Amino acid sequence: MFTWRSAKMAFLAYLSATVGGRHSVTAFRVGGAGVRSGIMAGSRSRSLANSMAMSHWSKNHAAVASTMTSSAWGTGRFHSSVATSCSSPTALASTVEATAEGSTTAIDHPSFEIVDTDHITEFGASAVLYRHKRSGAELLSLSTDDDNKCFGITFRTPPQDSTGVPHILEHSVLCGSRKYKTKDPFVQLLQGSLQTFLNAFTYPDRTCYVVASQNTKDFYNLINVYADAVFHPRAINDPMVHAQEGWHLELENVEDPLTYKGVVYNEMKGVYSSPDSLLQREAQQSIFPDNAYGVDSGGDPVDIPNLSFEQFAEFHAKFYHPANSRIFFAGDDDVAKRLEIMDEYLKDFDASPESKPGSVIEWQKKRFEEPVKVRHPYPVSDKGAEGQPDTHFVMVNWLMNDAPMTPKEEITVTILDHLLMGTTSSILRKTLMESGLGEAVTGGGLSDELLQKTFSVGLKGVKPENVDAVEQLIADTLAKVAEEGFTDDAIAASMNTIEFDMREFNTGSFPKGLSLMLGSMREWIYDRSPTEALKFEEPLAELKESIAKDGSKVFTDMVKQILLDNTHKTTVEMFPSKTLEEETLKEEKDRLAKIKESLKEDELQSIIDTTAELKKLQAAEDPPEARSTIPSLDLADLKKEVTEYPIDVSTNEADSGITVVRHELGSTSGITYANLAVDLSGLSLDDVALLPLFTRIMMETGAG
Repeated sequence: MFTWRSAKMAFLAYLSATVGGRHSVTAFRVGGAGVRSGIMAGSRSRSLANSMAMSHWSKNHAAVASTMTSSAWGTGRFHSSVATSCSSPTALASTVEATAEGSTTAIDHPSFEIVDTDHITEFGASAVLYRHKRSGAELLSLSTDDDNKCFGITFRTPPQDSTGVPHILEHSVLCGSRKYKTKDPFVQLLQGSLQTFLNAFTYPDRTCYVVASQNTKDFYNLINVYADAVFHPRAINDPMVHAQEGWHLELENVEDPLTYKGVVYNEMKGVYSSPDSLLQREAQQSIFPDNAYGVDSGGDPVDIPNLSFEQFAEFHAKFYHPANSRIFFAGDDDVAKRLEIMDEYLKDFDASPESKPGSVIEWQKKRFEEPVKVRHPYPVSDKGAEGQPDTHFVMVNWLMNDAPMTPKEEITVTILDHLLMGTTSSILRKTLMESGLGEAVTGGGLSDELLQKTFSVGLKGVKPENVDAVEQLIADTLAKVAEEGFTDDAIAASMNTIEFDMREFNTGSFPKGLSLMLGSMREWIYDRSPTEALKFEEPLAELKESIAKDGSKVFTDMVKQILLDNTHKTTVEMFPSKTLEEETLKEEKDRLAKIKESLKEDELQSIIDTTAELKKLQAAEDPPEARSTIPSLDLADLKKEVTEYPIDVSTNEADSGITVVRHELGSTSGITYANLAVDLSGLSLDDVALLPLFTRIMMETGAG
């Protein structure tokens, strides 16, 4: 088989024959013997918008290992890069020695007790889990060599209804606090911040607040503003914040119609007008009828106006106590300073034994004796000569587990998901795409960011007469998989892709600490070990051993167990309605008209006065004394030195005449990045024209 490695060998041989007598090859080395080919088979990334939660199995470490370039480029050059997992023990030596011998030394603080210490070999991090003695808050401190420091605080916030109180509270706590007096501290803070990440997310069962910065003073400023915001927000004492961020009745003149306004209310009206969002909502609520996932934590526009200010403030008091929080740090900052900063906020709170038990997420039992079908309309426009096509959405959903999975089972189901849906050639995805029954695949396969995993797949753009055929095709394809299994090549490709993703830990533009936090939170938020959630070496080895013994049976048994023989399954069909939007608007107008009719003159005047007051507050500038409370950076706080990374230059590697430039890091989880640079100044002009074609063949035809 023609592989990337053999292509490189052929290319080097060609260069040797054509220019070897005049120009030496100046850089070529891929760390260690026995480089695997085909590692970079392509992977399916999960969107951060998908509750901002990516499977930790595809996000669990690596770093740049070695960069090799030429010392003399010449007038022409060939520059190729390869990132690869090394199968040679020699190649992994530096990584294993650096991480396996790592130890964790816990820093003591009188206000904290040490619950556990760990060293996470997969990415060379020392971990200490603390508990604040007075408040009961848990704090996970990861010490790494990453200067992009990350802080996060997460509260378990299971909703009881679809009023959207977790979502509204997420917005509202950022509208000023006890120490930071402006209406929107983060707007001013960002004007003088070097933050690399600042955001908050509302999940179906938790709310996260995250900041990151490479500047230490800026990092501490961000932590202080966020900590004061979540524990002491202005919002719980000022109904105007709830009115602005959540909802309020608006009326400027007594003869005008009453309307609903509010940031979250308007946002969710937009969400509920999206067919894709409606499909996901119906799927989740149909598969989880009995627990917190059966309602909408973001808020249903119909239900949001049922949330009172008193309920809003009560939700904060119940769920935003430190005892119900998980506080996370990662980076190269001082651990003692982390504890000191957090103690300043946590010491204000006494223990709350009922907080954590009161927020426990209940397991949804697999109780459907037979699959459930759900039909729901989605809005379409009837404008234009022909209007929108009468197409449906069809998605089949399974609840995969109603008890915790083992680490091996979790990684197995991740590989199975990739085999079924991970690439355009994966059997379930390919079959649906090529069926002609719909316009695009929907569902995305495995979702594993919550307490229980689900699997969803279907098509959108389906003609009404093909709806049943889509469901049958999914069932038939899975039955075929269970009977025939997967080829060894398909299993190897998926294993290589997922393993590489786990080791590389490529978080793109997002801080690595953020992905570490989200990965740990997938277990920690459910009262399981946060550090075990970040480890993959042992379950990966167990899975490899099982595959070596049983082959495809590992996956076909799982297909039967969690999909084919699983009756806790729903099929959601979304059908178009040209009247739904109009009907929804009419229901809202009728509801508001009825409310207005029931109000007395003085009550209507109160709404008019509140509307005017709210608009005045929104338009007003913060006073200077409030703005002065927001911390900022000075020029003296900026780093003036350029960071220099150590490199090692070997001008005659192993007496080969090749120059090798290395940049080694302590923990790379077996990943080597190799840049091959070759002086092509002696190549004939006739052959230079072939280089673009040659490089495309090398990179795009399965050669590497």
